[in-house]
Amino acid sequence: MSSGYCSLDEDLEDCFFTAKTSFFRSAQSKVPAKNVAPTVEEEKPEPPTVQEIKQRIEKYNAKVTNCLLMKLNDDGTYTGFIKVHLKLRRPVTVPAGIRPPSIYDALREVNLAEMTHRRTSFYLPLDAIKQLHISSTTTVSEVIQGLLKKFMVVDNPQKFALFKEMRKDGQVLFQKLPLTEYPLYLRLLAGPDTDVLSFVLKENETGEVEWDAFSIPELQNFLMILDKEEKDKIQQVHRKYERFKQRLQQTLKEARGKPG
Repeated sequence: MSSGYCSLDEDLEDCFFTAKTSFFRSAQSKVPAKNVAPTVEEEKPEPPTVQEIKQRIEKYNAKVTNCLLMKLNDDGTYTGFIKVHLKLRRPVTVPAGIRPPSIYDALREVNLAEMTHRRTSFYLPLDAIKQLHISSTTTVSEVIQGLLKKFMVVDNPQKFALFKEMRKDGQVLFQKLPLTEYPLYLRLLAGPDTDVLSFVLKENETGEVEWDAFSIPELQNFLMILDKEEKDKIQQVHRKYERFKQRLQQTLKEARGKPG
């Protein structure tokens, strides 16, 4: 079973039980994520002056093709918009039976997630995009927490990480951003073109799955999902080999009917 494939004479139930066990073992092994550049602690240059920021904002706004402009404040800070792509492969935990927050709730800063202890898990739409209006003082950590709050996700924010997506030499590269980084400043430097730079929310892949960070209901939900995927895979393999068996029998039947 080291190859990861089922042999013809191997019991399918045993095969998938072994595959399921291997899944948990491989999840705990330190395997670097594909196309993910390591986080590099670079020596940061001197912060730009207010005049330099003003010039950059004017240059940025001149390239904007929509109304999502950056605005310089009197105190030297500035505000603007960033778009974050959600590329989460695992289910998230949300309150069960709670309606989405309304504008009235947002104005009153009502946290609906704290109004119930019932929880459920589901997959967020892959490649969903959320637009955020943030300040130059907003950190990566605050962006992650803000996104989770908007989607009413009650998982620990440490399970998630914000990446910047870059394209270089025909490849798409991801680099994990430090929690203290300022996404709007990166947006300002790169310009409004999302093909040059975009932000992605992904699972915080540290190379080792920290199972202790998950609650018992979350782990039980993972097992339910794995059980369903296992049954689906078993059915697919059964159908595949049944078709193979039928074709083989048909070929043998035709071969017997031909003169030697």
